[in-house]
Amino acid sequence: MSKTFADLGLPHELVSPLRKAGINTPFPIQAATIPDALNGRDVLGRAPTGSGKTLAFGLPLLATIGKGQPHKPRSLILSPTRELAEQIRKELAPVAAGRGLRLLTVYGGVSYHPQRSKLKKGVDVLIACPGRLQDLIEQGDVSLEAAEYVVVDEADRMADMGFMPQVRKLLDMTPRRRQTVLFSATLDGDVAELTRLYQNDPVRHEVGADGHDSGDARHHFWRVEHSDRLSLVADVVGSHGSTLVFTRTRRGADRLARQLHKHGVEAETIHGGRSQRQRDRALRHFKNGQAEALIATDVAARGIHVDGVECVVHFDPPEDHKAYLHRSG
Repeated sequence: MSKTFADLGLPHELVSPLRKAGINTPFPIQAATIPDALNGRDVLGRAPTGSGKTLAFGLPLLATIGKGQPHKPRSLILSPTRELAEQIRKELAPVAAGRGLRLLTVYGGVSYHPQRSKLKKGVDVLIACPGRLQDLIEQGDVSLEAAEYVVVDEADRMADMGFMPQVRKLLDMTPRRRQTVLFSATLDGDVAELTRLYQNDPVRHEVGADGHDSGDARHHFWRVEHSDRLSLVADVVGSHGSTLVFTRTRRGADRLARQLHKHGVEAETIHGGRSQRQRDRALRHFKNGQAEALIATDVAARGIHVDGVECVVHFDPPEDHKAYLHRSG
């Protein structure tokens, strides 16, 4: 008989909103990690995209933390991108309401004022991108001295984006006797060093193939002349519909979107040079079908969850095999 979330030790006030949302049976990574996290263990997890890791680290956090004081959240979730931070908040918010816990996301590209105002009132779960969080700490708006439960999500992506020095600096500001949970698609290199320095005898759980989970996707490689790439992409979008297209640069993404428009393809762009409002609008238009193609740089390779994407096109080749997997995931 399959385990339920209650069987894993979660309280009724969290299980009930899950049940109302039709979430009854834990995914493998959730069944593996939740009991250890509830018992106060540091957890090191590796799981492929779409495996349910947000609830895997989020449910024990929501079950165990107390209420935060003004400027002093009781827990911290570090995210490499704005989109992933918002995705985490949206997934955890209905469950957090069962315990009356307050969530806040902080990231760049938006006004400081609403974030400062909520931090002043008190936040229980702070979901943050490293850059904006560092700014808020330096300006005296938030302290991490009470963050007793810390999650580092997509740790390998943090390393790829050059955030590791900031992540280490932020972790140094949290209590030494905190509980630390780390999730990553790979567990070597900088991630292994982060584990060595900031986790205490972590229990390790891995689900899926080691970084090479390709699911049911079919992979095709076309050798074409540079001048023919645009028409090929337009044909692919026309044939498949909802398509994610990755470029290497922001300028390349904007240029490709303009060119696709001339070919009759409705396209939106999402990259670090766009404001949060523009990014949100582009993602919304792609999700609701107003845009057939979403042109993105690697900033969007993680943290974006869109049901029904039919095709992923690497217009510019990825840097390495990991980038290919994260784009395609």
